[in-house]
Amino acid sequence: MTDQPLARYCVFGNPIGHSKSPAIHAQFARQTGEAIRYDALLAPLDGFAASVQAFIAAGGMGANVTVPFKEEAFRLCSAHSPRALLAGAVNTLSFTDGKIFGDNTDGAGLVRDLQCNLQTPLTGRRILLLGAGGAARGALGPLLETQPALLCLANRTAAKATGLAQQFTALGPIRGCGFTALAGEAFDVVINATAASLSGEVPPLPDGIFAADALAYDMMYGEGDTPFLAEARRRGVRHLADGLGMLVEQAAEAFFVWRGVRPQTQPVRDALRNA
Repeated sequence: MTDQPLARYCVFGNPIGHSKSPAIHAQFARQTGEAIRYDALLAPLDGFAASVQAFIAAGGMGANVTVPFKEEAFRLCSAHSPRALLAGAVNTLSFTDGKIFGDNTDGAGLVRDLQCNLQTPLTGRRILLLGAGGAARGALGPLLETQPALLCLANRTAAKATGLAQQFTALGPIRGCGFTALAGEAFDVVINATAASLSGEVPPLPDGIFAADALAYDMMYGEGDTPFLAEARRRGVRHLADGLGMLVEQAAEAFFVWRGVRPQTQPVRDALRNA
């Protein structure tokens, strides 16, 4: 790494103390030789826009955005990438010439983790996505691009899932429903994009929802099984994965957006697993 001044990046969230993003980007920087500094910044719930402007004024070049600011970040942008427009939410900001450009790398990170790291084919498969919030919204476009046989979006409030699914019908076979409407169906890949794991809860899924040899995937991560993965294991599912791989892959995609260099993710995933 040269003596050039460090380019400043950060992640905004509330809360933010738990964030692994600074450690991830520090490893990316060492690996690629890019001269960056990456911090975790707590933005007040009513002060996200002001926090972003202060960071820009201090020389910031880009930022990641986590809960609960992804939709507010979308509204703050002067321009958006196609995938951010599709998601209606932004997790990656770039600051150039006084303008704010918004992107969304969440879905790309999820698909890369599923297809490359977990060797899970998605084309022609039946995929169930649980939840209809920002996390699900960012995943729908990239999942449909893999050409599944069906992408079913299920949510506790059926109308929210149905309405969101209707926005994506031009991209592929998708439908929305409530959890009870899943009775009698089975899926090859079941992805939990709800926040239920944070409160120790599990979406109320009917029996038989996991097809033989299905993958149960939780966007949340932590030590050991999340509540969703523990329930899947109880139901006999053998292929289980949490969202740590997605976290690293979406970060690598953001790093590529900012620096034009794609870091290797496996060493970073391994380091986080062993930490």
